Amino acid sequence: MTESELAIVRRAYAKQIMAADRPVLSQQVEDAFASVPREHFLGPGPWPIFRFWQSGYMATPSADPVYLYTNDLVGIDPERHINNGQPSLHAHLLACAAPNEGDHVVHVGAGLGYYSAIMAEMVGPPGHVTAIEYEPDLAARAEKNLSGYANVSAIQGDGASAPFGMADVIYVNAGTTKPADTWLDQLRDRGRLILPLTTDKGFRSGELGRISRRGAVFLITRQGPDFLARWVSPVQIYPCAGMRDEASEEALVAAFEKGDWRRVTRLYRTADLPEERCWLRSESWSLTYE
Repeated sequence: MTESELAIVRRAYAKQIMAADRPVLSQQVEDAFASVPREHFLGPGPWPIFRFWQSGYMATPSADPVYLYTNDLVGIDPERHINNGQPSLHAHLLACAAPNEGDHVVHVGAGLGYYSAIMAEMVGPPGHVTAIEYEPDLAARAEKNLSGYANVSAIQGDGASAPFGMADVIYVNAGTTKPADTWLDQLRDRGRLILPLTTDKGFRSGELGRISRRGAVFLITRQGPDFLARWVSPVQIYPCAGMRDEASEEALVAAFEKGDWRRVTRLYRTADLPEERCWLRSESWSLTYE
């Protein structure tokens, strides 16, 4: 297949994922997905595609990259259950985060860099993406894959402690049990944090119908000293190394049992709040209804 033919396939793929689960009304997101060659970030084919109905992987029929332009998880390291995430979910979350031209985006859990490259397209040459990956082998591959993007810095490290400066968008691509202090501290005024919160049963649970009660993505928006919060999606995602603790996980389990996650409107960096106001209250932070 020629590059011009692949460009047509990529545009069709971008349009399909914009409508796959819920309408995503962002030309900026669509254009970024249509611009980035997914095959450049996944190594040589054939590629392992995750099939939910059999809870396992099936190889593409050949190494033709056209097979990568579907709304599917592609295995990065199937033995560790690490995948290149579902495109329609990321399209939705990127539309919620809304990186603008010139923004600094921090991508925590960059994997092999595919979605970091999409963010780089969205912020353009005046902007910058800091792509952080914890796993050394993946980080090395991401650095190589992203070497052609002048506005991307790829680093290996812990996304909760690696230095990255002030950010307009922090996009966390792994399941946490709480927000890291550095994410909240280094979010600029009007900055956005994409925060997946998951219980210990939120990854490979085998009960897809209960994902909404085991994982949720919240959009956190800073307004001066305040942090507004809004539920934006259920999620089932790989756990975030270093960002899981027992107390917050127990608080999450209790919160999901209550339901009402769509009513959440604020994040507070304290637990000193009345129980009736809280969807979740842990040792040093809360998600509240008002």
